[in-house]
Amino acid sequence: MADLSNPKRTIEVIQKYSFVFQKKFGQNFLIDPYVVEKILTSATLTKEDCVLEIGPGIGTMTQALAEQARQVIAVEIDRNLIPILSDTLAGYSNVTVIQADILKMDLKKLAQEQNGGRAFKVVANLPYYITTPIIMSILESKVPVDSITVMVQKEVADRMKEMPGSKEYGALSLAIQYYTKPEIVANVPPNCFIPRPKVGSAVIRLTRYKEPPVFVMDETLLFALIRASFNQRRKTLVNGLVNSQEITYTKEQIQAALEAQNLSLSIRGEMLSLQQFAELSNLLVKMIKKESK
Repeated sequence: MADLSNPKRTIEVIQKYSFVFQKKFGQNFLIDPYVVEKILTSATLTKEDCVLEIGPGIGTMTQALAEQARQVIAVEIDRNLIPILSDTLAGYSNVTVIQADILKMDLKKLAQEQNGGRAFKVVANLPYYITTPIIMSILESKVPVDSITVMVQKEVADRMKEMPGSKEYGALSLAIQYYTKPEIVANVPPNCFIPRPKVGSAVIRLTRYKEPPVFVMDETLLFALIRASFNQRRKTLVNGLVNSQEITYTKEQIQAALEAQNLSLSIRGEMLSLQQFAELSNLLVKMIKKESK
């Protein structure tokens, strides 16, 4: 099979099947062999690995993944691409194509059935409109995953790595950094895709932590605090938390917890690190336990 990362070959396949790009699926096919190679290198695949690819398109990256991994499970939402994938992947016995919406799949069950419950490595050129829901769904549902190496909008990749004090720092930054170690491995210009997106892209590798980098007594509370802190960014942290329906603590309790951390009562959520959010969460849990005695 000819190299699909060659633009000429990609166009031939598209024309052969009279394929029409679906805007609702955010389809932008990769046509740069250097970028494909960069993604593969970053994913650090071995012949022991089972790869979960989300949105294989016409199979450009799928072919390359199949050469390096033991098995590839490719999940594609667009029915019109299934006949094309049957053609372009005909020579690969270690590829399974599933026509489905990744957000509606039981990925734990898939890992059990296809990989004996062992961890996947996720590799994908993600549709930009649904990047965050896909990544967070994988991380929050505790699907067994070693790493996630994905192409995303550059702005989103930057946000995942941001630190406190930046206007781009927010709930996504904290969630990604709680579950993974993020590393941007390549910036990718629009001319590497067909059709060209209107924004720059980046490949980011998220290496899953075996244990989160911070200790929290109540993970649900931690993320409720984070969400409430960034829902109204212009408000102080105290006011953001008091106004949230998710947070049941009083203003006095929140202020006492901040004072115990030596933090200003006028501080905003965007100034707190993941460690400080974890400490705040733990202080509030301890406060309630102490009061209930």
